[in-house]
Amino acid sequence: MNLLAIDFGTKRIGLAVSIQDIITPVETINNDSQTLTKIKEVIGQYQIEKIYVGLSEGKMAELTKKFIKKLQDMVELPTETVEEAVSTIEAQEIFLANKNKKKNYKKSIDSIAAAVILRRVNN
Repeated sequence: MNLLAIDFGTKRIGLAVSIQDIITPVETINNDSQTLTKIKEVIGQYQIEKIYVGLSEGKMAELTKKFIKKLQDMVELPTETVEEAVSTIEAQEIFLANKNKKKNYKKSIDSIAAAVILRRVNN
């Protein structure tokens, strides 16, 4: 089953896919008027069958739930939330362990966090 994980943020949204149990960070997109269209393109490109969205606590959780509702109105795929506590911290550790260049941090950290979310689902 092809899966998509979304690490929702107010400025950037990280995406990662799991194809035949191989998890790959896809891209980080800006959270703007084109967000849902871009996600729909990724869903088609990777033939996604299920979506997981990282869910934190507090105000971010409420914003994430609103985003999920909009997403579900646009695509008819099963969508579940996954606890995302410390996923960004894990993503930072992965980023540093792979000796990535600091200039690439902002454009890749959210997608790595989405990959962490998928790893949690696959375990």
